[in-house]
Amino acid sequence: MCKSVLKTYLCAKIKINMSEEGKTPKITKTIMTEMVLPNDTNVLNNLRGGKILHWMDIATAISAGKLANRPVVTVSVDQVSFLNPVKLGDVITITSKVTRTFNTSIETHVEVWAENLPTRTKYKCNDAYYTFVALDSNNRPARVPRVEPETEEEIKKFDTALKRRQLRLVIAGRMKPEEADQLVALFT
Repeated sequence: MCKSVLKTYLCAKIKINMSEEGKTPKITKTIMTEMVLPNDTNVLNNLRGGKILHWMDIATAISAGKLANRPVVTVSVDQVSFLNPVKLGDVITITSKVTRTFNTSIETHVEVWAENLPTRTKYKCNDAYYTFVALDSNNRPARVPRVEPETEEEIKKFDTALKRRQLRLVIAGRMKPEEADQLVALFT
């Protein structure tokens, strides 16, 4: 049964069966903190892009695993733009949460901020969406619990996740562009 205004909204919006328990994004929240050390940098003493992607993948995999309660594997990473270089000695904070699930796949959002400790200056580095598939004991895709967003921001990311999913599927060649009804609506 729908117990809150937001859950009532979701019940009507996506016509879900509320007798099947879902999970909230807040239980999947993962925060990682890393200091940029010499081994993490390039010749300009900036954090290597591959290293930050590695850390983002770990944080989002932990979030997806918290929801699935089973192993997950990375299926896709949406566009990652590097907004600002992260310098040697800076501390980065990586925050991720599950935004929505689709049968066996889990979409997560990750945001990365850096801080120069001596100056206490904080700046955004990048953000992205990572998608995972949960695996059963035979390493086959397994169903995952649905997500029940609670905050306005969680609902917005939940509502726009279908567009992102369809775009990923079209780009991967797993969906015809004309079948992507959420995307077609954007261009008509």
